[in-house]
Amino acid sequence: MAAVAQCVRAALRPRYPLLSFSLRTSPRLLCVATQQKNTGQNLEEDQSQSQNEQKVEPSSAEKMLTEEKAKLEEQLKEVTDKYKRALADAENVRQRSQKLVEEAKLYGIQSFCKDLLEVADILEKATESVPKEEIKDENPHLKSLYEGLVMTEVQIQKVFKKHGLLRLNPVGAKFNPYEHEALFHAPMEGKEPGTIALVSKIGYKLHGRTLRPALVGVVKDA
Repeated sequence: MAAVAQCVRAALRPRYPLLSFSLRTSPRLLCVATQQKNTGQNLEEDQSQSQNEQKVEPSSAEKMLTEEKAKLEEQLKEVTDKYKRALADAENVRQRSQKLVEEAKLYGIQSFCKDLLEVADILEKATESVPKEEIKDENPHLKSLYEGLVMTEVQIQKVFKKHGLLRLNPVGAKFNPYEHEALFHAPMEGKEPGTIALVSKIGYKLHGRTLRPALVGVVKDA
């Protein structure tokens, strides 16, 4: 075979020197091609590895962003909860303040009303102390005085009612410790136990709140 190759090269050298040269150098060209092929494969492997690394790096970044998002959402939730609690506390304070203002308006005259109750008690005793049989036309001065006392008592009760102050005259009613103060307990025929048989002093309520309990005598079992 070597002899045949030499004969071919000898025959072709004068006429086709380039072809003859290529035949001589073909093993080297094959080697270079092989190296280039291997180099190309290595380049493809490097590119593939680089792509894989690039794929890994975005995944890590995405993980960091996810963690950061979770932290921010947690912080937002905490801030929202604090904001809602602050709003609720502010609303509670507002309602309590409003209630205190309303109570102050309603019961701010409480002390003043207690002082006026003494005046009402005196007027009531004055009208009760006048002998009814003496109130005649023959006694015009006494009659005018009595009528003036009655009119004054009626007028003061109208003023009390206008400002939410009402009388408590609970004769025959059930005893209520929130509205009545028992002076004594005594058995009485024809009276139901636990009811009020006698009122010693009229009580009063201011806007539904007991301002002064009525002083009463309560029926008990015989």
